[in-house]
Amino acid sequence: MRPEILFPLFASITSLKGVGPKLQPLVEKTAGPLVRDLLFTPPSAIVERPRRTTAELTVGQTATVEVTVAAHDPAPRGGRFWRIRTFDEHGFLSLIWFKGFSPHLERAHPPGARRVVSGKVDRWRDSVELQMVHPDYVVPADKAAEVPSREVVYPTTAGLPSRTLWRLCLQAVERAPELPEWQDGAWRARNAWPGWREALVLMHTPEREADLSPTAPARMRLAYDELLAHQLAMARRKGARRAEPARRLPQSELSRRVEAALPYRLTGAQQRASSEIGGDLTAGRRMSRLLQGDVGAGKTAVAMLAMADAVAAGAQAAIMAPTEILARQHFESLRPVFGAVGVPTVLLTGRDKGAARAERLRALASGTASVAVGTHALFQEEVAFADLSLAVIDEQHRFGVNERNRLLAKGDGVHLLAMSATPIPRTLELTVFGDLDVSRIDEKPPGRTPVVTAAVPTTRMSEVVARLKRALAEGQQAFWICPLVSESESADLAAAEARAAELQALLGPHVGLVHGKLTGPAKDAVMGEFAEGRLGLLVATTVVEVGVDVPNASIMVIEQAERFGLAQLHQLRGRVGRGLRESACLLLFDPPLSETARARLEVLRETDDGFLIAEKDLELRGGGDPLGLKQSGFPAYRLADPVLHRELLAAAADDARLVLARDPDLGGERGRALALLSELFDWRPDGGSGAG
Repeated sequence: MRPEILFPLFASITSLKGVGPKLQPLVEKTAGPLVRDLLFTPPSAIVERPRRTTAELTVGQTATVEVTVAAHDPAPRGGRFWRIRTFDEHGFLSLIWFKGFSPHLERAHPPGARRVVSGKVDRWRDSVELQMVHPDYVVPADKAAEVPSREVVYPTTAGLPSRTLWRLCLQAVERAPELPEWQDGAWRARNAWPGWREALVLMHTPEREADLSPTAPARMRLAYDELLAHQLAMARRKGARRAEPARRLPQSELSRRVEAALPYRLTGAQQRASSEIGGDLTAGRRMSRLLQGDVGAGKTAVAMLAMADAVAAGAQAAIMAPTEILARQHFESLRPVFGAVGVPTVLLTGRDKGAARAERLRALASGTASVAVGTHALFQEEVAFADLSLAVIDEQHRFGVNERNRLLAKGDGVHLLAMSATPIPRTLELTVFGDLDVSRIDEKPPGRTPVVTAAVPTTRMSEVVARLKRALAEGQQAFWICPLVSESESADLAAAEARAAELQALLGPHVGLVHGKLTGPAKDAVMGEFAEGRLGLLVATTVVEVGVDVPNASIMVIEQAERFGLAQLHQLRGRVGRGLRESACLLLFDPPLSETARARLEVLRETDDGFLIAEKDLELRGGGDPLGLKQSGFPAYRLADPVLHRELLAAAADDARLVLARDPDLGGERGRALALLSELFDWRPDGGSGAG
């Protein structure tokens, strides 16, 4: 049960004055459905509205002036604007409205009326007369107090004025109760931070621009609260998992035979990761470990050894991939190695039907199949395992928490090994993987052909196409990635379709296109044609993960590469260089490049270390969504910026661990306050958050 003291904050926004059926969806879209969501919506700017006379006005300034209405200039038939001419004792000021004006302006502001107007001052072309276009305020002189001298601005959506949102946020602040302090007293004193409620007041009523900064004391305090709530939730989740008993899966002769059957020797990093996983599997408690490694670093081989140990212990293992083509890719990698050591392996996808599917389900339910490879089909209700003890989840960020849990629920105390090829800086690991133990494979297997990376201006695109034509004629294959051209997926698709048609005209018919609006089976079909060599060039939009392993693909062209994040460019580059042929990644850019864009492309040319690239991207980008991580399981923070506040993140993780070590049930005085904090941010045990 949620504590009663928080009830006012978890009330619907419709409980606030002025939020009716028309306003509700707009406020929900901008902030969220609860009063608490308004509390957690920080302002973005301050507008000062100093009182001025017309003689003191300057173009570009926002100001407030008291004037007398002189006359109305209605727009002629078909005209585009309505003008009210006004004056004070020093000069003239025109008030302009485009569209949406009507005779009500004339009724509301008759000639001779005294009005206080406020807005941004402008000048029509070369005219000497000043004007305000769509003034923010036009009120009778006796209501001048309704025009604030300072106004706080919020990011809003169409139809929701910022001042309306500000008014609602101030109502939300009034409802915020005084809560017991959950921060460590010495820590808060050292940082000179205000109390929780005072920090909210300061955030929503800033006095100057500096108060809006994420590093202002009030904002730092609130950011730490959010990070602490999240780290506390993840530490409790991690502790709960560790308390769950699970079967011991000791290192076996079978895994040694699997290793011997591999066509290469494990790198030192692979051996280290395998040892860490082995330690978890023999500890007698549930493993929850993430195996992080670059594209092609050999994560699957390490997972195979763990699966072999599960099979040797008389249990079953499953590996789940987000797409059918990736699942088939894993199956083709695992089947020959497991087949060589007598481990029965089955593939299960959504495409399987009839007798073949029924046979595979029987094999899993009876235990005659020891290893299952598949997609979401693995956790469907009709799928039963005889004794599932290890679940491996590839590209773990592509699955929801509930989906992962549904697979884990197929057995008793199932060990979890998640895998990710998205390199995340160590400083940010806690935000995404704070509830997991992390192993890193930071070496590439020997024999990988280095990918030559070159930045090429779009003015030389014809040379790139000519090179592609020669490569395709020699039997090579290539990717062409189209840029994000706008916020509209349909516009991106149109641009990609146009590029694919142009390249088909230049290079011949063996050009395929994949994009986000294709159905799963249709996308898999195109990718399958490319993997089988029936297509020479694959054109793709940015919304598509080109995760197919095509050793014959040796050229990656990324159009308008300056629009991509470094980590994303590195991921795309990793799709080539998988065979024996020398490979190239061509970064097409629109000149001139900004200094930051130039630095980012230079980093990519200098190194192929994904973890180093992720750290460099962090340095170059600063705050915000640094690596496109919102698609990689990154938490949806409202008050914290894990990049700008990364020192706070480390402190919050330490704080959470210490608190739970001393007071695991949160029964002490500070523990009870922290339980309130957890409820306030609503970071759920399953890893989601009502605050995001």
